[in-house]
Amino acid sequence: MTPERAKVIEETISKVEEALVAGSAPRGLKGGRSGKEPTAVSVVAKSLGVSVRTINARLFDGESEGLKVDWSKGPECVDEMDAADYIAGAIEVERLTIDYEDRIRTLKAQISSMHRDDITREVVRRHILEVKDIDPTPPSWLTTEPKEFKTEGVPTLFASDWHWGEVVYASQVGGVNEFNLEIAHRRARRLIEEATTFLIHGLSKPNYPGIVFVLGGDMISGNIHEELATTNDLEIMPTLIDLMGVLVWCIERLADDFGFVFVPCVSGNHGRSTKKIQAKNRNATSYEWLIYQMLNKHFERDPRVAFHIPDSADASYSIYGTRHLLTHGDQFRGGGGIAGPIVPIKRGLQKKQSRNVATIGGFDLAIMGHWHQYQQTPGLLINGSLKGYDEYAYAGSFDFQKPIQSLYLTHPIEGPYLHRPIYCDPPYHARADNDLVPVSIPA
Repeated sequence: MTPERAKVIEETISKVEEALVAGSAPRGLKGGRSGKEPTAVSVVAKSLGVSVRTINARLFDGESEGLKVDWSKGPECVDEMDAADYIAGAIEVERLTIDYEDRIRTLKAQISSMHRDDITREVVRRHILEVKDIDPTPPSWLTTEPKEFKTEGVPTLFASDWHWGEVVYASQVGGVNEFNLEIAHRRARRLIEEATTFLIHGLSKPNYPGIVFVLGGDMISGNIHEELATTNDLEIMPTLIDLMGVLVWCIERLADDFGFVFVPCVSGNHGRSTKKIQAKNRNATSYEWLIYQMLNKHFERDPRVAFHIPDSADASYSIYGTRHLLTHGDQFRGGGGIAGPIVPIKRGLQKKQSRNVATIGGFDLAIMGHWHQYQQTPGLLINGSLKGYDEYAYAGSFDFQKPIQSLYLTHPIEGPYLHRPIYCDPPYHARADNDLVPVSIPA
């Protein structure tokens, strides 16, 4: 845990204890001296202008580091809380889970009651989810060049190809990788911790105006193939709810550490609800688009967080004048030759550049996922995957790569620089020859 994060947690604990002394009930319980006071957590959340979940996340992180709230400072009329209640914030998590289950259930019912041809992204976004219009203009801190260039620039943490819910069996990939929901949670947490630690402590006296947290598609495994539908850890709806909670934690943690977060989003091919990927209504038929809109709804009252969720397959935005093109990468075909995916990607990017020049303007850096192979060349960044090496890659004899996500900075003068892979698993050693199964031949 970084010192900055620890300071935020300590200040939060202090405020919670002050609220307890003032008569507020402990987290998860109602009561107090009069039996009607709000909980200490909700009081602190309101005073700081953040969600209750944010406060619970801070207290949960503090528990793991020995920073605990003295709940005994609360009213004597309240019974001692159950350990699981305050260790994991179970009541609040359960409330949030039920809330989103109800929203998804309502959404499906409302869509089913309307004629298919009348359903548009705007109908779902405005009238069902009740999400406010997203300002297409990037936040000012992302585009306004500082008067004095005493800044390392704006960091971008690129998250894509998490394949949430998928299961990778170690025995089917030579023992080099394993993946399930438990491992996914661990890797997502490590991604945020490693990126934050490097940005805050890896550079001398860093100064960041905020951070860009890119969601580049294929965030869920989906049921697009029969083998996935039969082996995924969870059905699609529970998977969405589980991922939603993790992304909320990620964004809130980044907002706590960097002040402001800009979240550009595109959908991938795995999140689709149709048999084949569609050109028309690509996003309106994507479960990932639904997650992005619900995230936007969740953070609509948090001024620290801004989203960019385009209707098209690509997202364009600028950081200090460096024009970015975010695309998932599934539109490029080929890549099975000795040169890998670079040749078809470069060819496809030339077409996108021509299209953009004729419409909204060209781009300086293209970033994408999909290929599960971290690569960085001038003008192009290909992300790795949180899932890591899987059975499809093993059967196709693709190059092995550890679970990787990418991090880089954009400087007001120099542009993108300091590209760095973030390894989402702790270091481990490759299997030695003496681990192989011995073969004995009778004399």
